[in-house]
Amino acid sequence: MTEPSGAFVASAAKRVGPLWMTLFTLAWLAIWTVQLTPIQLLLPLQLDTGAPGENWIAGVVWAGVVLSVGGLVGIIAAPVSGRWSDRTRSRWGRRRPWAIGGSLLAAVGLVLTGAVSGPVAVGGAWIVVSVGVSVASAALTAMIADQLTTQRGAASAAASSAQAVGIVVGVGAVVLIGLNVEQSYYLLAAIIAVIGTGTALLLPDAPAHELALPAPRTAARTASWRDRDFLWLLISRFTVNIGNAFGTSLLLFFLLYGVRVPSAAAQDDLLVLIVIYTVFVVIASIVAGILSDRASASPLRRRRTITAISAVVQAVSGVVILISPSFEMTAVAAGIMGAGYGAYMAVSLAFATDLLKDPDDHARDLGLVNVSAQLGQLLGPLLGAGLVALVGGFWLLFAAAAVLSVVGAAMTYAVRAASPASPEPPAGPR
Repeated sequence: MTEPSGAFVASAAKRVGPLWMTLFTLAWLAIWTVQLTPIQLLLPLQLDTGAPGENWIAGVVWAGVVLSVGGLVGIIAAPVSGRWSDRTRSRWGRRRPWAIGGSLLAAVGLVLTGAVSGPVAVGGAWIVVSVGVSVASAALTAMIADQLTTQRGAASAAASSAQAVGIVVGVGAVVLIGLNVEQSYYLLAAIIAVIGTGTALLLPDAPAHELALPAPRTAARTASWRDRDFLWLLISRFTVNIGNAFGTSLLLFFLLYGVRVPSAAAQDDLLVLIVIYTVFVVIASIVAGILSDRASASPLRRRRTITAISAVVQAVSGVVILISPSFEMTAVAAGIMGAGYGAYMAVSLAFATDLLKDPDDHARDLGLVNVSAQLGQLLGPLLGAGLVALVGGFWLLFAAAAVLSVVGAAMTYAVRAASPASPEPPAGPR
């Protein structure tokens, strides 16, 4: 049988130690901080156009358009840069150059976003940020499949929990330190430039002389994106992430114009909701990720079940807000959504690595996995803004969040639990 080519070369590739996990988590913490802080707080503040009784819906729509259109280019960048990363053979490795380049590009984009005004200019600058984040994310995600086999759930949980912590770090710094919008973007640029570059330099990545050249495409090599199970998982992640975006991306506007929280208190209340959400994301992602790594007669069936249940838990949060759209019940819903989404993202990413077909395409295929989530998060604000504008309120937004989460859970069961796992990394060079 032909041995997979181009895989990461290390005799200890199946397991990594605490230092690797720490650096990997820090890298994702930086990525999520600089991506989600503008989405949750800074961009809505830049694009808000009114107050209660005025044309506040226009601000919601502009926020949706900028977040969606600005991020679409970044979504294209993920699989494209992942494909190039899979083919990279440099003395610095094949993932490290892309992780560093993406981090620095994101830093430049953040500086630009803070320096401009108006929806068109902000949207253009946000494109640069999205591309940089997508390039770095594709390289980091590929390291899970390159270097791990028995700890994929734990590594996926680290990336997922860092997402929630990143929101707290970013929004907390802005609110508690009292930074203005421009200063906030400069802080975020420094975070991704220093931490993104530093962790990329310290994380292991095989140099060119330890990597075989990628094998030519033949009939024997099957692309993951052509596999029906892998496609169903992509579609379900896309659907669940739209549901999550409906419930989270317009929270500041919901507090201002749905719950009628005074403007002076809205940012503080948003931070409270984010902290609650974060605590449950972190706990659920770690527990679910480790649980999914446990030995099982049918590991794919275990991951599929946890993934589907998690999406249903997320759906409950939308129902809670529909029943009682108050700040107190929104806080309860934030905890429920955090638990569902944290577990879902951790286990579904590990599930995806089990479905990969070819080690020479890890970054490209996992770039598509990231895209499925990012596309949902980016289209969510745009579609959600349309739902808000359609009914002049937020009830339809949260109803749709619940429905889509349940639909995504059902789609997960279209993935067959008997699909073969991706090949383990070989012990040495070919």
